[in-house]
Amino acid sequence: MNDFSGLKLSPALRQGIEAAAYLDMTPVQAESLPAILGGRDVIAQAKTGSGKTAAFALGLLAAIDPARVQLQGLVLCPTRELADQVSKEIRRLAQFIPNIKVLTLCGGIPLRPHLASLTHEPHLVVGTPGRILELLQKGALPLANIRVLVLDEADRMLDMGFSDDIKAITAEIPRKRQTLLFSATYTDGVRDISRQFQRDALDVSVTATLSADEVEQLFFEVSEARKFDTLTSLLTQHRPESVLVFCNTRHQVRALTERLAERGHSVLALHGDLDQREREEVLLRFANRSCAVLVATDVAARGLDIKDMPVVINYDMALTADVHLHRIGRTGRAGGKGLAWTLCTPEDRHRTAEIEGRQGMPLNWQKPEPDTATQKALTAGMVTLIVDGGRQDKLRPGDLLGALTGDAGLPAEAIGKIDIYATRAYVAIRQRSAEQALRALSAGKIKGRRFRVRRLA
Repeated sequence: MNDFSGLKLSPALRQGIEAAAYLDMTPVQAESLPAILGGRDVIAQAKTGSGKTAAFALGLLAAIDPARVQLQGLVLCPTRELADQVSKEIRRLAQFIPNIKVLTLCGGIPLRPHLASLTHEPHLVVGTPGRILELLQKGALPLANIRVLVLDEADRMLDMGFSDDIKAITAEIPRKRQTLLFSATYTDGVRDISRQFQRDALDVSVTATLSADEVEQLFFEVSEARKFDTLTSLLTQHRPESVLVFCNTRHQVRALTERLAERGHSVLALHGDLDQREREEVLLRFANRSCAVLVATDVAARGLDIKDMPVVINYDMALTADVHLHRIGRTGRAGGKGLAWTLCTPEDRHRTAEIEGRQGMPLNWQKPEPDTATQKALTAGMVTLIVDGGRQDKLRPGDLLGALTGDAGLPAEAIGKIDIYATRAYVAIRQRSAEQALRALSAGKIKGRRFRVRRLA
């Protein structure tokens, strides 16, 4: 049996699994969870979307004692966005455990709210190394009772220069603990971290493979000079609702984004030069369909988990088969079939042999699409409005929905995803209704109060 019934889990955690609609364990869960629940250290290689978060979340929740009001579990993540995803997953699985407190502590926001939230000790903390170390140095984060330490996406944390922070934080955690390390790749740095901080760790490596039932891959051999025209032809002929385009460098991301924008495409860039808020807003607009094309580097897109991604395009071929599979694994999730198109120059052909060997079947080569630059550009179906009010103002998604469908008179189908942050809120509106929504929200009241509302550009 590959379901969760054979695991030693509390009734509350079983309820959480059932509420999350998890039926069968993924390969990384099946291989790691018995050891994790048994208290053993684990180092696991697994890509985004493999179910790794649920694996260590269940381990954390099984190990802590909710009756003890002490910090007992710590998860370190490379980015605020990933930390938010991890916190949501932990809270979802913990919803039937009474009185459990989970805090998300990341940089990019003022320190004072975090200090205030720590006046009552949480059971679990999820955060980025920089902010965790800052709180630790101020004596605000007690680590003496940590039972489980999780290093999520360890390779990216090392890439981002967090090695010294991780070491400084870990030095304050009791040696008698469980350490779980998850990474998409096993670099020398990751192996070194494992040797320093883990004891007799179980090595779990889930081979990154994707079946033709999950992702349909097409390869196009083109010259470097023809790559851009081939890309625009694919976009304008097939017209996916949204598409993620990978480049190998941030310079190429910026250049390609500018060229696509000049052609009239709704496009945004995701790269390492963005600050935290810029990154959040780019991802939010792509996820709520108010941006049709997202151009990104591998490092910037790490941890990106957007549902219903129909198409991934490799504008630049990935440097390794592992990275290629990691990229295309972002489509074809949750039982749906995705599409992955790769543009390959003659100089890239040596890399395709490694991919072909990993797949165990020939690659599907297609002739490049004819130039269709005169066709209509790919545009977004939604527009994002930003409201200068959020959780601190007691705003909820229902308040915005009520204001839009009530006084504003918008039909419910014109309103898309609503995201509420501490001091701001974002709402996606159909293009044709955006001006009506903006005027109504600006002139009217939300929950009895006036808020500044503007279009996010």
